[in-house]
Amino acid sequence: MTFGTTFKLSAVAVLFASCGAMLQGCNKTMALEITNIYENGDTAFHYDYCEDINDGRGFTSGIAGFCTGTGDAWVVVQEYHKLTGGKDKLSQFDSILAEYATTGNNSTVGLTGYCSVWKKLGASNKKFKQAQDNVRDDMYMAPAMVYAQQLGLKTSIAQGQLYDAGIQHGASDGPDGLGGMIKTTNALVTKDEPGDSGSMLTINGYKIDEIVWLNKFLSVRASVLSNPQEPTNMSGAWAKTLYRIKSYQFAVDTKEYNWTDSVSVLDNDGKPTTVTCSMAMSSQLDNGVARSGIAFLSLFLISVLNAI
Repeated sequence: MTFGTTFKLSAVAVLFASCGAMLQGCNKTMALEITNIYENGDTAFHYDYCEDINDGRGFTSGIAGFCTGTGDAWVVVQEYHKLTGGKDKLSQFDSILAEYATTGNNSTVGLTGYCSVWKKLGASNKKFKQAQDNVRDDMYMAPAMVYAQQLGLKTSIAQGQLYDAGIQHGASDGPDGLGGMIKTTNALVTKDEPGDSGSMLTINGYKIDEIVWLNKFLSVRASVLSNPQEPTNMSGAWAKTLYRIKSYQFAVDTKEYNWTDSVSVLDNDGKPTTVTCSMAMSSQLDNGVARSGIAFLSLFLISVLNAI
């Protein structure tokens, strides 16, 4: 992964002093639940979800829409193999999943029964659920929090938005990726811009309020959803998901910048809904905080070393 901003080695010390800026506990749970609404229509964690939604990415499955055509589904399966010690019910698909992950093939040929097995494991298998949690955090949550750390984001809503964008767009520096959208947003900062969030960022030498920056990012993301630049994203499916932007914009407009035990957003039909923190789920998710922290630290250090 290539990050869109540069760093000094002193930033490592900042990381150790401010790892608490990562989404965790109720903040993390609610960010995940909000994205669940966009992905599956409710706040539940659909580990057993699997279908071909005809978006050019093969089968879409699990809590983060892991796809056979983009390779992250194969990463989940490999993680599950590690937890089971080798052979398991998904092993029969290994060769096809590996091939499609390498070539970016969106075909479902050779994957007959894949969704049936995924659904069965996702319904009750703890190791399979853990594999999905691990991959979601490593591939999407940790990179999003690295970007948040680079930018100096402190609010729950800004950090949550980067995570949601990473889930849908990926974390790359391409024009449609999270890193690319951050670059585009930062290029729009050409003067000091105050606001009411209580958190100021320094972008291009200018001081800009965090929520003012977030509003710019939401506009950039809306534009990408409507007119993606990368061929793999031009199926037209993204244009139908602008509700993700409207939902976060609603929370911004109602000034729900920092979340404690609830936050109001819009559902996929544009109706206000309140997302609350499930303490049981937060406890389960926090079991992976140490792992997420390691992934976060590793990615951050890579970004520092790349900037030397």
